[in-house]
Amino acid sequence: MEKMMFIRDMAPVIAILGVMGIGGWIFTTWLRVRHGYPLEGSWGQQIKPVVPTETAERLRMLATDNARLSAEVASLKDRIAVLERIATDQPARLASEIDALRTERAVN
Repeated sequence: MEKMMFIRDMAPVIAILGVMGIGGWIFTTWLRVRHGYPLEGSWGQQIKPVVPTETAERLRMLATDNARLSAEVASLKDRIAVLERIATDQPARLASEIDALRTERAVN
């Protein structure tokens, strides 16, 4: 009899926890859809949201621009390394390297 009383007293708490769990699942799913995160099916497979063509085009342009800027940054790093070497090298060695480059250019 005491077991039945416990179950009867705990039924509202269990129901509230169940409703809160389902509500939380619905809320997190809504947040994922709203912010464009991929969803998962009941067996863990990815269900990707449909990306509008405008968004796909914008992403492609951003990827292209990112690649261009990365190449430019690499080029600038190389140039800075050369300038640092020029600033820290001894003048006599620097002059001999410049003369070597001039003679090499004159030969070609």
